Amino acid sequence: MSMTDPIADMLTRIRNANMARLQKVDIPSSNLKVNLANVLKAEGFIKNYKVIADSRQGVLRVYLKYIDEKDPVINEIKRVSKPGSRVYVGSDKIPSVKNGMGVAILSTSKGLITDKSAREAGVGGEVLCTVW
Repeated sequence: MSMTDPIADMLTRIRNANMARLQKVDIPSSNLKVNLANVLKAEGFIKNYKVIADSRQGVLRVYLKYIDEKDPVINEIKRVSKPGSRVYVGSDKIPSVKNGMGVAILSTSKGLITDKSAREAGVGGEVLCTVW
């Protein structure tokens, strides 16, 4: 079955696993999802991730991170740019999430990067999601 928005599906699976206090969540893999997981790991929102090969497209296993083994590190993870309503921003209009406490993840010509990195590099792009 085809999915209209695989990134929203990934974020929803992470959100649901966080609410259920699961240690890990399995997501159908793609290069974009692996890059997104890499940014989440670099920013400290998840413990780790790994790609498990199977006969199809592979599985991205994301290990979730909790504070004191009970409170999730990710308070909110939200899709911004959707297939029906894309959100593009220039380098001067990159949104700040929770006054810098959160992170906006952008798809730019330099790959997937955070809002802070995009401001430093002076590039804009598509705002995929916000996390805090």
